[in-house]
Amino acid sequence: MNQEYLDKLTEEYNHRNVPEFEGYSPVQMHYVLYKPFDADCVLKLKKLAKEDYRKIPILNQVIYFLNLIKKTGELKLTKKGFLPSVIVKELYGLGLLKEYLFESGIAKIYKEMDSKTITLTRVLSELSGVVKKRNGKLSLTKKGALLLSDDEKLFKLLFETFTSKFNWSYFDGYKNEKVGQFGFCFTLILLSVFGNNKRNDTFYSSKYFKAYPFLLDEETNHRCYNTRTFERFLVYFGLVVVESEDDRLFSDKYISKTVLFDKLFELSPPRKKA
Repeated sequence: MNQEYLDKLTEEYNHRNVPEFEGYSPVQMHYVLYKPFDADCVLKLKKLAKEDYRKIPILNQVIYFLNLIKKTGELKLTKKGFLPSVIVKELYGLGLLKEYLFESGIAKIYKEMDSKTITLTRVLSELSGVVKKRNGKLSLTKKGALLLSDDEKLFKLLFETFTSKFNWSYFDGYKNEKVGQFGFCFTLILLSVFGNNKRNDTFYSSKYFKAYPFLLDEETNHRCYNTRTFERFLVYFGLVVVESEDDRLFSDKYISKTVLFDKLFELSPPRKKA
């Protein structure tokens, strides 16, 4: 068997249509997994109209937060390094990102660590480099000041920071940190293809674990994937609607993509077989 023939077999293998990957090839999936923002990835971000950026909850909460810092020049943190309660209540009071415990009346919000979404706002701002912490105070960076007037660039920065730098397991007790975040772009592909119809969240988690079976175990399961992916990622970015049959915390969830989703993403179909 000569080298030329081996090379041809390898080429065919790498470009074959894989059912578990919704027909995409191993080469295409390499970009989906490891270079999701590369120009050669099958899923691409598009620029939105200004009014559409106003429909992204986490973006607008960060913008409000940055403007608060801009007005005062510096924002003094508590002795433990958290946002003061008055800022926490003001941010949550915007109503952009709601949490079950507060909305149901089970708990009340007092401090930053009470709220996942407020903590996320601060952490995401720091990780993305739009704010800096010095001597127990937060202030805008030059980057932050510039991006406040550029919705597209600020959104892209926050989206890439959330998916690539922020650890999705930060708010839960699951041991496997990779579930959901690893291959997040594949989930976006699934939603692009199937998200027009309302589907049970396990429809997506089943396809995800079929593509990446090594991530599924007794400890890290469908609930882990669905919570991290839908309730603590895509809802925050205004890209899906999560509906329940009743108000119980662990009732069945149904997922559908928003109008914003298709405005933001452009998906190239799998390569056709020769």
